[in-house]
Amino acid sequence: QVQLVESGGGLVQTGGSLRLSCAASGLSFSSKTLGWFRQAPGKAREFVAAITGSLGITYYANSMRGRFTISRDIAKKTVYLQMNSLKAEDTAVYYCAASFGGNLYFPASYDSWGQGTQVTVSS
Repeated sequence: QVQLVESGGGLVQTGGSLRLSCAASGLSFSSKTLGWFRQAPGKAREFVAAITGSLGITYYANSMRGRFTISRDIAKKTVYLQMNSLKAEDTAVYYCAASFGGNLYFPASYDSWGQGTQVTVSS
């Protein structure tokens, strides 16, 4: 059974930083594409970043590129999202997800999800 457990969310001021973690179990970590999505109240879930399984290639949503960095520790089976220069519009619940294939920018390509961690950026 796949389990994804996020942590690291919280309240931060505009311009601050947070690092989210996602501990994975029950899957072949080094061969799975893992992604981060976020969902703000009243909005659709949106792609943030992803890292592919075998080669560790990273992908970012345009609005996060340069501010957010996705990385992974294969030995710890953990994927991270380092978020810098945070803005009020980054406030959302952030989810970690594991993909079964397909377009990694789309939530429908992911079949395992964590419970989410709240990130609140105050201005």
